[in-house]
Amino acid sequence: MTVNEKQIDTSCRVPLLVLFGGAALWLVVGSLLALAASLTFHMPDKFGDCSWITYGHLQPAADDALLYGFCIPAGLGVALWIFARLGQTPLRGALVPVVAAHLWNLGVLVGLVGIFAGDSTGFAWLEFPRGGSALLFFSYLLIALWALMNFSGRREGGTFPSHWFLVAALFLFPWVYSTANILLVGWPVRGVVQAVVAWWAGNNLVFLWTSLAGLGASFYFLPKMSGRPLHSYFYALFAFWTLLIFGSMRGVPVGAPVPAWLPALSAMNSLFLIVPVIAITVIGWKTVRDATGPECKGGSYCMIEFGFVAFLLSALLLVTSACPHFSRITQFTWFGTAQTQLQLYGFFAITMFGAIYYILPRAVGIEFAFPKLIRVQHWFAILGVAIFVVALVVGGVEQGLKLQDPRVAFADSTKTMLPFLRASTTGLLCIVIANLMFALNVFLMIAAWKWSVAKTVFAFVISPLSKTEVKA
Repeated sequence: MTVNEKQIDTSCRVPLLVLFGGAALWLVVGSLLALAASLTFHMPDKFGDCSWITYGHLQPAADDALLYGFCIPAGLGVALWIFARLGQTPLRGALVPVVAAHLWNLGVLVGLVGIFAGDSTGFAWLEFPRGGSALLFFSYLLIALWALMNFSGRREGGTFPSHWFLVAALFLFPWVYSTANILLVGWPVRGVVQAVVAWWAGNNLVFLWTSLAGLGASFYFLPKMSGRPLHSYFYALFAFWTLLIFGSMRGVPVGAPVPAWLPALSAMNSLFLIVPVIAITVIGWKTVRDATGPECKGGSYCMIEFGFVAFLLSALLLVTSACPHFSRITQFTWFGTAQTQLQLYGFFAITMFGAIYYILPRAVGIEFAFPKLIRVQHWFAILGVAIFVVALVVGGVEQGLKLQDPRVAFADSTKTMLPFLRASTTGLLCIVIANLMFALNVFLMIAAWKWSVAKTVFAFVISPLSKTEVKA
């Protein structure tokens, strides 16, 4: 590692510790809330005496803790570091993103408290009340502005595919989040438009933003770790624009009670997602094929590879669900939940795990306290995602077939899901264990860094004065 790279990593140290530390905390909170929400299907009377922890409170809080608590701050931290590394420019004014990261964590806390207090907006993925949303929006602008300033001040004049995807993600969130909150919360529209805006915003936040940020990180780390250059800039540029175009104009369900052209346009764009998926598959395969980098044994490289494959599978599930004949079966089932979990956790979260495990030791200068837990966490995360997604996909299809059968009562079709829901709870339990391992490593690294800083300050305070200082 060159001296310049050490200076760059050091300049990002404190913002990354705050962003990644908060992300690890909210990841654990969100997974525990999701596990509690899943248990309500098996033990509906367990939380019957507490109205504020019913499924209607637990599941939105778990979803928002995962998206806003973990995914977005983790993606912002990785983007800050990648911009600094690719641009060969240290991060300046690190105090601003540190303050913004603390404000972000405060916004997530206010939003979750608002959901449990009954102040939710009622729109999926946009449940946070106004106070929490305002804090998130303001703090995001500060972090994104500092990332873009670092990008514009890069020493290298050219750009890389990671730049395209990450810069697009930085611009996408404030546009979508502000538009959705203005039209749904601030000055709400009425009627059909309200539902369309909510579907559009949810799709752009959950699918498109995570796709752009996650692929931007993958296109940086896969070539770096595999020892091979990214296969084709032309393919990457083609994938970028097609993903941006087709991915941003979808989200309306096929059977939605809206003008027919809206679900048709959404389904068409969902089907056209197969175009960037094919291009991304070619890029990934030809980049890691015959790689000379580390073997895939559960470390950062293996995590990012798995996340890349999970994105392709998630996109294929999305394309499949847009087919009219198949969507009639799955549109009112757990199939969509499986696809969302595969996108957010199987793809994005595990990709961020690999990136954070690579970045933090270089930025902090301290190794993780339990490096063997990284491999164990990786396999627990993969096992949890596999059990959860497969159970809900298979169960959703079976439930949808029974819903289509007029001879089957509705109650019987819902009972069909109970074994699959039990299996999905087992998957969530594995995910909770994996998240606890990740948080343990991150928190211990933060504690070790703070202890080293405290020892340095203490040694400086008690050090004897120099002769010059004594004479003065």
